[in-house]
Amino acid sequence: MITGFVKMHGCGNDFVVLDGRAAALGITPARAAALADRRRGVGCDQLIIIEPAPEGSGADAFMRIRNPDGAEAGACGNATRCVVEMLARETGRRHQVIRTVAGNLPADLLDDGRVTVDMGPAGLNWTDVPLARRMDTLHLDLALGAVADPAACSVGNPHATFFVADVDALPVAALGPALEVDPLFSERANIGFAQVLAPERVRLRVWERGAGLTLACGSGACAALVNAHRRGLTARRATVLMDGGELEISWRDDGHVLMTGPVVTAFSGSVDLAAYPA
Repeated sequence: MITGFVKMHGCGNDFVVLDGRAAALGITPARAAALADRRRGVGCDQLIIIEPAPEGSGADAFMRIRNPDGAEAGACGNATRCVVEMLARETGRRHQVIRTVAGNLPADLLDDGRVTVDMGPAGLNWTDVPLARRMDTLHLDLALGAVADPAACSVGNPHATFFVADVDALPVAALGPALEVDPLFSERANIGFAQVLAPERVRLRVWERGAGLTLACGSGACAALVNAHRRGLTARRATVLMDGGELEISWRDDGHVLMTGPVVTAFSGSVDLAAYPA
């Protein structure tokens, strides 16, 4: 089965986007993992499948997200911006509503080509994250090596944010794998390492659940701002600097988190899905 794809990225967080609105593509976890492989497949941080929106959802399309290990993710801010840009160009409508397993994400294509996504309200309770046991999400009883005392929240996915003095000096690739699967996290977690540079500027690196260290993580940037403000370290709005670029994050008074950032289309092509494991 030959199908087209578009390779896109947001701040270097890259995606293979497939259009499954006309017909189901048969993307199993094994096939998703094979397509995401950077040596034997197309290669990406996440595989994205655009599907028809559920009837009555009020959405323009459903976005299914597969991590490189084939597991399904609840939300991905950078991918949402990419899909919104695609659909806005296709339909001529700048406002789009993307449905994910985490709910509807309203978004707008701006005049400068960036996209703003309403990632919904941040989940601050221990059951929202979720954690394996009752705990204050502002101060988790968790430490490894030089990092300790993270804050946690859910932004469609579970996130824990460690606040550190120098994020670039940390061995993130060594710390991330162990922290991701700590028994405290019922569904594993995305692990952020944040350095507050100023009340409106944060440096962030994220070890993503099922994907590893990526150049950017949109929901991780949202979580970092939420957790930093809860700790009294930042304002409700800040620029989050990641290895691949910058995102503007705002935590509104109503609890919703807005993310604004760039979208880049790298190339398009076609792939024989039947050549990959079912």
